[in-house]
Amino acid sequence: QVQLVESGGGLVQAGGSLRLPCAASGTIFSGNAMGWYRQAPGKRREKVAVISYDGSANYADSAKGRFTISRDNAKNTMYLQMNSLKPEDTALYYCAEGRFFANVLAGVADYWGQGTQVTVFS
Repeated sequence: QVQLVESGGGLVQAGGSLRLPCAASGTIFSGNAMGWYRQAPGKRREKVAVISYDGSANYADSAKGRFTISRDNAKNTMYLQMNSLKPEDTALYYCAEGRFFANVLAGVADYWGQGTQVTVFS
């Protein structure tokens, strides 16, 4: 069992920045993959970024050039640095974790956090 806790969300003006951490605890598989997904009202959950244990990252087109995913394996913590935020980035952001990178990339992660709300206003 893995527990994931996201934080760092909040209200931010368009053009601003937020940094979201996700702390993992419990029985964590060595070499796990982690990722960020988001879900806006009325929309399906969508990939934001996924990162392998060794730091290889995969970004959604909407995140490229603005968001950076990173992780600190010693702390079992993943981060999403979000810059140049837009109103369309408004969503509930979820942390995901899984044994297999391909599964996390496909949105079928083994574990999910509770979500942290990001609201971007003009």
